[in-house]
Amino acid sequence: MRKLSYGTSVLLAVMAVFALALAATAAAKTSGPQVSGKITADGSSTLGPYTTAAAERFERANRGAQVVVGISGTGGGFERFCKGEIDLANASRPIKLTEAKKCQDNDVGYIQFLVANDGLSVVVNNGNDWAKCLTVEQLKKIWQPGSKIKNWKEVDPSFPSQKLTLFGAGTDSGTFDYFTDAIVGEEGASRSDYTATEDDNVTVRGVSGEKGALGYFGLSYFESNKSKLKAVEIDGGDGCVAPSVETVQNGTYKPLSRPLFTYVKKSSALEKLEVDAFLQFLIDNQETISRGALFVPLTTDQLERSRTVLEGAATDVD
Repeated sequence: MRKLSYGTSVLLAVMAVFALALAATAAAKTSGPQVSGKITADGSSTLGPYTTAAAERFERANRGAQVVVGISGTGGGFERFCKGEIDLANASRPIKLTEAKKCQDNDVGYIQFLVANDGLSVVVNNGNDWAKCLTVEQLKKIWQPGSKIKNWKEVDPSFPSQKLTLFGAGTDSGTFDYFTDAIVGEEGASRSDYTATEDDNVTVRGVSGEKGALGYFGLSYFESNKSKLKAVEIDGGDGCVAPSVETVQNGTYKPLSRPLFTYVKKSSALEKLEVDAFLQFLIDNQETISRGALFVPLTTDQLERSRTVLEGAATDVD
């Protein structure tokens, strides 16, 4: 076999990389001609990686488009959204009545889209070999307001005497709202003596750095950090179940499975071609984006509902 010269080898390597890049761009489904313009989004830190992944794919397919994604938390995103400052609000919970009232007062109409699913993951340090499964009641005992539990042995007498250090979502986060509602039984009800953050990477570093640490965040953050952490199985009444794509979609991972939403400003959807194109792109490519960003794709029924909402948005001028 004839050996290739160094220059030829480099050229072939460059051509191969270029071909892969073209294939990746072609793999994203587009529903029309290329668009240009700026799209602004802010909100859920959980949904941030999903929207960022979608934005990167969309920008590759539409060279003149720019999607700016912020992660100020679900509450922070709605605050900006209802002031009319951004096109899209990413949310890990439905909009609250108080937030909807602010949008109404500022004449900001909106449309809600279901874009992906997620399971809140309860995580512990890799050195934790005792808390393989926790019940909802045990988690409530740890997290409820006024809880004084500071040692794992207080959670379960069979656990070792190990200091318990807690990390979790900040109060502006939809993750905080959902977790407290599902575990404590009241949205916003939580002990306050823990490291609260809107940046899930802080929880990753904190839990991975302390043997007795425990925290919670979206499944995608666990999937991308599973070498550093362990996910605890949750017993919601029917036995211990680990968070995964399958258990979130089939509803067996309870009560910590949840839908994730993007809210679009009606005026943006109707007046900005790039926003309408991005929403269509999200729906047409949701499975690829979800799996690439380590989220749980929509079920067939959920996808059909989102398509119906988008089709209706195109003619809704109220």
